[in-house]
Amino acid sequence: MDFKRALEIVLETKNIIMDKESAGDITVKGEADYVTQTDFKVQSFLMDKLSKAYPQTGFLAEEKDNDYKGGTPVWIIDPIDGTTNLIHGCNMSAVSLAYYDGRETVFGAVYNPFTGELFRAEKGKGACLGDVQIHCTDTDSVSRCLAAIGTSPYYKDEAEGNFRVFRKVFLTCEDIRRTGSAALDHCYVAAGRFDAYFERHLKPWDYAAGKLILEEAGGKVTGWQGEEADPTKICDILATNGKVHGDFLEMIK
Repeated sequence: MDFKRALEIVLETKNIIMDKESAGDITVKGEADYVTQTDFKVQSFLMDKLSKAYPQTGFLAEEKDNDYKGGTPVWIIDPIDGTTNLIHGCNMSAVSLAYYDGRETVFGAVYNPFTGELFRAEKGKGACLGDVQIHCTDTDSVSRCLAAIGTSPYYKDEAEGNFRVFRKVFLTCEDIRRTGSAALDHCYVAAGRFDAYFERHLKPWDYAAGKLILEEAGGKVTGWQGEEADPTKICDILATNGKVHGDFLEMIK
């Protein structure tokens, strides 16, 4: 399958995302959970363009009702991963698009229009930032790791347990970071900017594309118990360079 058109469509979302008026039109979905008109417009644009370019493929997307039973090809879409960042003008938001062929993810793209960075991967072909191939770090000691965390803001009732884990990791590794975008966190591990990233309750659209990109860059992605992470289901995610994966599992599980 040729994914060239899919990449072009992702890049074409930039003008929509740069519309500050749409970003300021906010609907509250739940505690610390927001959607903007930008989210809706980007998703509608992607679904329209992709359905014309690839008419045999369905959709699993954040801003729609989903009843995916598995076994058939779908595009997994997060129109804006990092909506809270978008609302506050942090410029750390991304479009995340993955192609799941019914068995596994075979294509992923994560695009931050504010930086112009496009991370992409195809199964078995490696991962790239633009046209440059990227790789995870070779760091094999937790003490030298820069780790990214996700705070699961929709589940603040779990904050006490989560922050115990964050403290343990912070005291063990070099330092921690929080970007507010799961898709970008995966890509930053893939590009060697972080050594590890972990967060609970990630939805398929949060990590499907980033997972493939990171794995194609030589890293490893599992659930918090070391189990396989199914990119069509909600999962607690640990994503690392692979060399420190076991050590991080021991700290967080």
